[in-house]
Amino acid sequence: MVQKYQSPVRVYKQPFELVMAAYERRFPTCPLIPMFVGSDVLSEDQSEDGCMHNVERRCKLDVDAPRLLKRIAGVDYVYFNQKNSLNRLQRTLHIVSHNETFSNRVIISEECCYSVHPENEEWTCFEQSASLDIKSFFGFESTVEKIAMKQYATSIKKGKEIIEYYLNQLEEDGISHVPRWCPDPSSPVKPLTPVVRLPELPVTPAISITAPAESASTPPDSLALVCKEGTSPPGSLNEPTVGTPDDKLDADYIKRYLGDLTPLQESCLIRLRGWLQETHKGKIPKDEHILRFLRARDFNMEKAREILCQSLTWRKQHQVDYLLETWSCPQVLHDYYTGGWHHHDKDGRPLYILRLGQMDTKGLVRALGEESLLRHVLSINEEGLRRCEENTKVFGRPISCWTCLVDLEGLNMRHLWRPGVKALLRIIEVVEANYPETLGRLLILRAPRVFPVLWTLVSPFIDENTRKKFLIYAGNDYQGPGGLVDYIDKEIIPDFLGGECMCEVPEGGLVPKSLYRTPEELENEDIRLWTETIYQSASVFKGAPHELLIEILDASSVITWDFDVCKGDVVFNIYHSKRAPQQPRKDQQAGHGITSPGGNNVQLIDKSWMLGQDYSMVESSLTCKEGESVQGSHVTRWPGFYILQWRFHSMPACAATNLPRMDDVLASLQVSSYKCKVMYYTEVLGSEDFRGSMTSLESSHSGFSQLSAATTSSSQSQSSSMISR
Repeated sequence: MVQKYQSPVRVYKQPFELVMAAYERRFPTCPLIPMFVGSDVLSEDQSEDGCMHNVERRCKLDVDAPRLLKRIAGVDYVYFNQKNSLNRLQRTLHIVSHNETFSNRVIISEECCYSVHPENEEWTCFEQSASLDIKSFFGFESTVEKIAMKQYATSIKKGKEIIEYYLNQLEEDGISHVPRWCPDPSSPVKPLTPVVRLPELPVTPAISITAPAESASTPPDSLALVCKEGTSPPGSLNEPTVGTPDDKLDADYIKRYLGDLTPLQESCLIRLRGWLQETHKGKIPKDEHILRFLRARDFNMEKAREILCQSLTWRKQHQVDYLLETWSCPQVLHDYYTGGWHHHDKDGRPLYILRLGQMDTKGLVRALGEESLLRHVLSINEEGLRRCEENTKVFGRPISCWTCLVDLEGLNMRHLWRPGVKALLRIIEVVEANYPETLGRLLILRAPRVFPVLWTLVSPFIDENTRKKFLIYAGNDYQGPGGLVDYIDKEIIPDFLGGECMCEVPEGGLVPKSLYRTPEELENEDIRLWTETIYQSASVFKGAPHELLIEILDASSVITWDFDVCKGDVVFNIYHSKRAPQQPRKDQQAGHGITSPGGNNVQLIDKSWMLGQDYSMVESSLTCKEGESVQGSHVTRWPGFYILQWRFHSMPACAATNLPRMDDVLASLQVSSYKCKVMYYTEVLGSEDFRGSMTSLESSHSGFSQLSAATTSSSQSQSSSMISR
């Protein structure tokens, strides 16, 4: 398995030339890096005007590995080849390193770049990517990988310290300025020695690991989005930051708004963020929300990506991003739902108080239904996300979760009413799946004797990491040492808990039976909330595509679409026919539900139809991978019937044989029963109603208004507009 690493951008607030002078001082060896024994210059050349300077070195490392492993490998030192290309005119230094030792068993490569800050030419940026591929190592592949990851992470942390150490040395030597290189105006202009520039470090590269000689020397500075002073941070709700796929996360921004992350954690965040930029162009979640899903899966990027994509699809289908704007809280919840926000705890986290013991759960379920309660809880979580962002700005440190205080005084067997417990479990399931790592601490106060019964019912549905955040107090234990005052300032302890602060959380009480609704009314209301979405779901099978018919009366109309590939890979096509296809029966696949959207499969193109005679393809086929979000538009040239088709994507067989390749077989096995699932929304607009360019798709209702900042520009929109010719 190839391990990869991608750094954020490290910013030095010194000019490029001064940083280069500090960088050169770490050769031929560096006392700050004990394992860097020394280096020899293999070749060196410079252009006649001095603009270009290329150096190739052989670096010697004493890797900190078990003695037994070194004896088995038969080496005491590891050698790396490093090539530096300095362009004084463009003010860049590109560094490429790879291992010489065991190069047939282990492949280690690293690319680094020093360059001028794009917004301040007196500052210098550093970024770094690396990869490790262990093919075989005497049966110690796992051990070597762990050693490599540990040492590489250590060298990354030291990187900036080393450059700053030599910058301080320069200052002690009286060197505070190094003039920029300028061509000699008196000499004729001479062509520069051609030097191949390294490709820009991709935003999505990866998490790697063993230090090539340069990794310790070159500060593992970071790939990053740099904020101007006085502007809102990236991901701000009030002033979203416009970016491109080349957006890079700045190391200082990460520390200020996301917290202290290890180098490998930073790499996971950057890679997952880059993948989302490539596949969900338009609007992507904010960095703090991506980070929550990574933390929920212990920074396993593949697992985090899977649950994040599922959550984004869920949010999109049920318009959760607009919930705070569209959800109208019923009056019965205002009067009888005993929960509300109340200042913040000692760590600056928003504090939510729930007087569960005073809540008539049976009455609320009978009066509102399960789905209305769920929507209300979702609105509370959305408000919590907003408050976390506000507190991050107010307190000047990252705050990504909140504290919940649950008062159980009054809890009795009435609260164990089966439909009420079922509704509670449903809420826990949805919140756990879509709001991971948002609960910083849960304080459970005045737990009565019946509490263990309730805890036995709900605890299996709560993630283990979440359960570790629970603090449970029986009786008045919360008033003593180690109690409430350890987590909440005395001045804001609610009055009903013995404090002096007035709390506006409703006191609850029994919901009048006159407000109860019949089971039929509740069921109809639940169905309405389930299906209250502009998106439709469809299943796509091998040999059974899903097709959607759109009749166009006026030429030059605009067909727009927005779809997510929830499962499997599909091929998207658009066809035109002058005659209407016969409508077949719909094959319903599953029931509707807020966490498990249903789907259907409709086929319109008759098997007797011939492409080119009965119907024609008006756009090139578009292959869409699982997890991708696609928006687009098509300007119709003729009236008639247009068919949007999602077809199962079959892996091509090997060109040299009719047998499928092993990779293809494994990939096909990942799609259970050859089934794919898509969620889509389409709209037809008159050409005069289509706003903006063909790459803006402003009519689309999708996006992540609450969770994301805008991340598209007109030239890089995922809309990938299609115009027939």
